[in-house]
This record gives sequence, C-alpha cells and structure tokens, in this order.
Amino acid sequence: MTDTTIDPVTLEVLRNQLESVAEEMGQTLIRGAYSPNIKERRDCSTALFDADGRMIAQAEHIPVHLGAMPAAVDAVRDLDPQPGDVFVLNDPFTGGTHLPDVTMVSALAPAAVDGSAAGDESANEIVGYAVSRAHHADVGGMTPGSMPAGAQEIYQEGLRLPPTRLVEGGDLREDVHSLVLANVRNPRERRADLRAQLAANERAADRLESLFAEHGRETVLEGFDAVIDYSRERIVDEIAALPDGSYEAIDVLEGDGVTDDDVEIAATVTIDGAEIDVDFSGTDGQLAGNLNAPLAVAKSAVFFVVRCVTDPEIPPNHGCYEPVTVRAPEGTLLNPDPPAAVVGGNVETSQRVTDVVFAALARAAPDRVPAQGQGTMNNLTIGARDGSFTYYETIGGGFGARPDRDGMDGVQVGMTNTLNTPVESLETEYPLRVERYALRPDSGGEGRYRGGLGLERVVTVETDATVSLLTERRRHAPTGVAGGEDGATGENLLDGDPVSAKTTVDVEAGTTVTVRTPGGGGHGDPGERDPDALEADRRAGKRTGGDS
Repeated sequence: MTDTTIDPVTLEVLRNQLESVAEEMGQTLIRGAYSPNIKERRDCSTALFDADGRMIAQAEHIPVHLGAMPAAVDAVRDLDPQPGDVFVLNDPFTGGTHLPDVTMVSALAPAAVDGSAAGDESANEIVGYAVSRAHHADVGGMTPGSMPAGAQEIYQEGLRLPPTRLVEGGDLREDVHSLVLANVRNPRERRADLRAQLAANERAADRLESLFAEHGRETVLEGFDAVIDYSRERIVDEIAALPDGSYEAIDVLEGDGVTDDDVEIAATVTIDGAEIDVDFSGTDGQLAGNLNAPLAVAKSAVFFVVRCVTDPEIPPNHGCYEPVTVRAPEGTLLNPDPPAAVVGGNVETSQRVTDVVFAALARAAPDRVPAQGQGTMNNLTIGARDGSFTYYETIGGGFGARPDRDGMDGVQVGMTNTLNTPVESLETEYPLRVERYALRPDSGGEGRYRGGLGLERVVTVETDATVSLLTERRRHAPTGVAGGEDGATGENLLDGDPVSAKTTVDVEAGTTVTVRTPGGGGHGDPGERDPDALEADRRAGKRTGGDS
C-alpha cells in the first residue's frame, strides 16, 4: 500500500473529479459518434489510467470492456509510448477483447501549470493514459458486421490490429489511419467513430491539465495512489467478511457454432482471508468455433462478479482488482492460443463465466446472489455484403429474481450494459422494419420473487442481406434458486421457422427475423408469493403479456 498524506476532503473531491474525467470522455465519444451502435446503444467504454498502467477511474459503461482494458494499456506501455502518442488496437491476443472492439490508448503528459512543476523535467513525463473502447459495427471479415457464427480462425473475423501508433507526437499518421479503414465496410462511418474516440481521449488530456492547474501536479498524482488505496481497503474488508473456503460450480455453453456439443466451464473459487482466487482449470479446451475467450475477458467477468457480491458502491479502479487472481491454463476455452476465433467469446462466453462464478460464490454468500438471468447477449447482426449498411444489437432479457425482490424485465444482464436501438432510429438508419417489440409473457420463472421477463423483437429485412445470430440459453434455461422455477429458454426464428442458436445465413428481402430472449429464474417457493404481488402481476400483464 502506498502511504499518502492527502486529507480526506481533498481525496473525495479528487476522486469525484477523476471519475468525472472518465464520464466526460464517454459523453464526448457518444455525442461525436456516427454509428447508432455507439451514439444510440452506447456500446463503448472510457477510463483513466496512471503511468504504471493502473486504472484510476472508469465511467459506468460496459463491464466486459472495462475489466479487460488494463491488458490494452500494458500492451501499449511495452512499446515505449511518448507524450502525445495515441495507439489503436483490437487484437484479442495483444490487449483486445474481440475484433469489433477498437481501443485507443493516449499517453498523457499535461503541461507544467503550477509553480512546483515549472521547469522540472518530470513535468513532460507521461503521467497517465486515456483509454476509449468502442464496438464498431464492422471491421471486415467474412460477414457484414464482423460477428460470423461459423468462424474457426480469427482471420475470418476481421481486420486485426496489434497496438499501432495512430497519432505520433500529437500528429495523426494518415498512413496508419488509411490502413485501419482499408478493409472495413462503410469506411465513412468507421472514420467518424474513430474521430469520436480521438476526441474522447483529447477531452481527458484537457480535463487532467485543468486538474493540475486547480490542485497542483503533485497533489493530483498523489491522488492517483490515494483513490486506489481507498478502493483496495474497502474491497479487502468486504472479502474478509466472506467465509473462507473453496467453492465450485460448473455450467455449459450450447455449442461453439461448429458443433452443438455442450462446452463446460468449471470454476473453483477460493476465499482465503482478504483474497479471492478463481481457477478455471476444469474448463474445456480451446474450441474450433468462436466462443474462445481471451483471459482478459474471463478476468473482466470475475471482477464484475466480485464487485456485485461485495459492495458495488466501491469506486471501481485498480484497487478493486488487486486482491483477486484469475487463472486458466493456456490453450483452453478461457485462455486460447492464436489463431483461435474469439468474437463470440467476448459476448457469450463472458456471460457464462459470470453465471459460473456467481454460482460458486452463492455457496459462500447465498443472500447476495440472484437467480440466473438470461445469460446471453442475444447478438443480432444484419448487413449488406456491399457494405451499404450494418446493424448490430444485443437484446435484453430477464434478470434473475433476487433474494428480496423480483427480477427486472427486458434488461441487459451480466457483462453488457448497453441501451437498445430505438425503433425510430433503427428504421431511419437501416432498411429494416420493426414488426414487434414486446415483453414475453410468462417467460420469467415463478417463485416467491419472480424472474424478469424476456423480450420479443421481430424485424423485417427490406433488402437482401446477411443475418448472423450468436445466442445462448436456447436449450438450457436460466435456473431458479431456493425452490424458484427456471426462466424460459430463448428462441430464434427466420420467417417463423426455428434456427440454430448460432447461425449465419443470407436472406432475401422481406425475410422476418424473430429473437425471443430468455427470462430470468425465480427465487423461493412460488407458493410463498405475496398475494398483493400476484395481483400486481395480473394488473401489469406480467402473467398474461403486454407490449413494452
């Protein structure tokens, strides 16, 4: 632990200001983006790191993005960044998550703005990194949208970028910029989204300089250490309050897009005093399909669960992660070797890792863990092979019932935190028509507390296009706990006919795509449900249906 002399009031002021830097980055990115996936769904994340690559503050964006960001910063720090440099990357084996998630890392060196730093050579040293990560609607690959269900090598999933200087000494490298856009569909849209990410990182540089001016360089840098210490102390106390022991859980994925065989994820969670170790040694080996997940993605899921089970109000930064270790053998599902396909691992495998670690920790703290939620992002991608449009969406579903209340209806669950694409925006931007968008009646598991309802989204494609679906919980339902019933499984249909949970297919104009998402599991004996709650269910249409 770093000793700091910063007083509590200044610490609290700085902590909030540093968090506001990350939040302002996010708002800059969202306002400046062109694609609906970022400007409407907010499928992006922003964070601030110190010079040692430790996360200082993050915006409340996408858990799977944020928990994996430290790997991106580490990859950039290995390349001798200089003040004013900005690196772009998406390689899952060198700091990324999956190829559509494009990351920018900016080296920050605010100018000397206070007397103590003026004339000091250290004033020109890198003091931190601004990081933005956004899911781009297309980065090349074998299908529009870069989310192919049948990919068996990462080369099929799109353009792969190791950490590369996009901005050098403050100047944009047009050669690299052109290279990044050369193998993507709709480069005009991609260019605008990249510019929005650059603007977000520039906003961090401006805000950090203003904090140096307000508080002084040394106080702000001391604040970096202090906020990490603060979070570490709080998370350590929370972990120490959990009962020591080893807790195990296993769950499955429903095939990898190449075969339909179940794939096991096994976790052993060991609590020892103020530390948690999560070992995935019992997990299945690397897959032929694209549900492989880089270790950074598995870490993201674990960090998310630990925060949920301890105290979600603890400021999320490097201090929250320090007491947690995550291990997975090389060459396995959660630590694959290149050139493994990974696009589904980021979105679907991360969800199942979340479920497994929750299930293990439920044995230690059953009153803090809900029944299973939908456990899938329900990835739907529709695009034209000529690059004229690409629509991507993750669709909400049922949240698992909690020990003291019902699960939420039609929400994002687990490792995603995006909004939906409003119908008006979707129909304006794309040759698509939304026929139905509704809650699924009776899809939440019954219990003393009811699981949340899933959704039904029906879209008609008005031009020839390619449809890709990457989904889960189509065979294995989200489970209820303590006597609660399971939630409903999901369904995928093309023109009313069922299709696989993971499929890519070319369709003709007029084809209707239906995605019915899973409901959440119930909690407790249904016979113990409060009669007033049953009446409220009836009036709200939650047992008999009703459009959202």
